[in-house]
Amino acid sequence: MTNQPVRSTILNDMSIKNSDPRVDDDNVLMVQPVVDAIAKTPNVIDENVYKFNKILIDTVYNIICFLYPVRGNKRDFARFFVLETVARVPYFAYLSVMHLRETFGERDLGDSMRTHYAEADNELHHLLIMESLGGNDNPIDRVLAQTMAFGYYWYVVVVYFFSPPVAYHLSELIEDHAYETYDGFLKNHGEMLKQQPVPEVARKYYVEDNPFLFDLFCTVKNKDEDGNFSARRPRLDSLYDVFVNIRDDEKEHWKTLCNLVQYNDMQGVENKDVVSTTPVPASN
Repeated sequence: MTNQPVRSTILNDMSIKNSDPRVDDDNVLMVQPVVDAIAKTPNVIDENVYKFNKILIDTVYNIICFLYPVRGNKRDFARFFVLETVARVPYFAYLSVMHLRETFGERDLGDSMRTHYAEADNELHHLLIMESLGGNDNPIDRVLAQTMAFGYYWYVVVVYFFSPPVAYHLSELIEDHAYETYDGFLKNHGEMLKQQPVPEVARKYYVEDNPFLFDLFCTVKNKDEDGNFSARRPRLDSLYDVFVNIRDDEKEHWKTLCNLVQYNDMQGVENKDVVSTTPVPASN
């Protein structure tokens, strides 16, 4: 980041307090907010890279929308099956590259690897839910989803190997689309969903299973009145509630990815401060 020399200078100036009695606490308190602001300045994506990522993801998404228009019937679950098959692939790609880096000696990847595994597990259960609703009944849908996932996996592996932020940005765009898709589905077809029961696989994952992995992927949580992180515990009364939780899961993934792109830290900023990554104009 371009502000690193400035930050280093301020930090060095603050260190004088330890050896210079003329520097009082008030001066340090005045400087600290400046240091905090600089430390939380987000990274940005090169404009050309940003545009390429957006065109790629928008193109794939638009193809899926064309092939699977939402009509409020069973075929909608086939659309979500395809989306979830592709959306879970990047987390495998991240883990593959991280395992390789671990093999060659890196030892500071544990937290990220555990979180990405939990994210992959969450997306797996989204996929299992769609399968339980008949989303994978048609062999053409299965072949299309698996072909797209296979190609996208290797693409993300290569991108992540050379530039993790760029690969995370791809998934940030995917998860944003996923949230908007599920949110629109709930608004337009909520009454239909409220008439349908909760699939057993959804009840097992969201209600009955040990919540360890579920809590692990929720890295940017809300805080309660006492300033403590709240624990999200889903309530399931109908299929509508299942889709609400799937939608909210996608938002959790999006927040984590935004922080990874912008701060290289899954908890870079608090929940209320998370915003989409922005491009910086390409240098001439």
